[in-house]
Amino acid sequence: MKEGLYNSVIIGIFQRYYTSGLEYFEFNRNELPEIAQELGIQSAKNLGDILYSFRFRKPLPKVITDTAPEGLEWIIELNGTGNYCFRLVKINRIIPNQNLIPIKIPDATPEIINQYMSGDEQALLTKIRYNRLIDIFLSITAYSLQNHLRTNVKGIGQIEIDEVYVGVNNNGMQFIIPVQAKAGSDQLSVVQTKQDISYCFDKFSSLVCRSISAQFMNNGLITMFELSIYEGEVKIVQEKHYKLVPADQITENDLQNYRNFT
Repeated sequence: MKEGLYNSVIIGIFQRYYTSGLEYFEFNRNELPEIAQELGIQSAKNLGDILYSFRFRKPLPKVITDTAPEGLEWIIELNGTGNYCFRLVKINRIIPNQNLIPIKIPDATPEIINQYMSGDEQALLTKIRYNRLIDIFLSITAYSLQNHLRTNVKGIGQIEIDEVYVGVNNNGMQFIIPVQAKAGSDQLSVVQTKQDISYCFDKFSSLVCRSISAQFMNNGLITMFELSIYEGEVKIVQEKHYKLVPADQITENDLQNYRNFT
């Protein structure tokens, strides 16, 4: 029922404005209850979650995606406080490369944490933090500054970043590192990456931004991406797959293989 409601409302917003050939249009979140009422939905709660779901969690309904020309897709972007827009962009997916060799890392997660943690994004962020995967991945020393950061970015509006790190390298260069985490069937969001990077440029212009996206994979691996914006699109700078294991499961053969990587 929830999925049907979400689909109906977002289709209603889209069809309110879309005409053939249109590549961009704006709308306001206050229109969501109007659409729900027009559809005869009187008791719908948390309509704002509809926009979050289609921006970061789930694909748009087929009725909408079928209007996109080949090679393009519709995305929903923030466009100021309470304002959003539908925009046609080149299809841009951040998907793990299944052919990468996994790298075993001694699991430093406390056993009591492993016992009680769930398998969601918070669990992923926790494992990244305890195992210093940001440090390992970027070859810098990084410190968690804040998680679940809600803030406003000029020209975008309110955004939420899963976790923010600051870091320093051996030359004293300082970094700001926004981290996006996804688990289960949730896909990494290029929209969220663009927002994260915009936040860094807006609030920490003197630091080097290195945007990270992390994802739990079905085989127990943690995929780490460093992402950047190149010619207006989110591109992969580097990707690694880490497997957290007991130290005695890292063999001499594993270590020899890792020496060959360098």
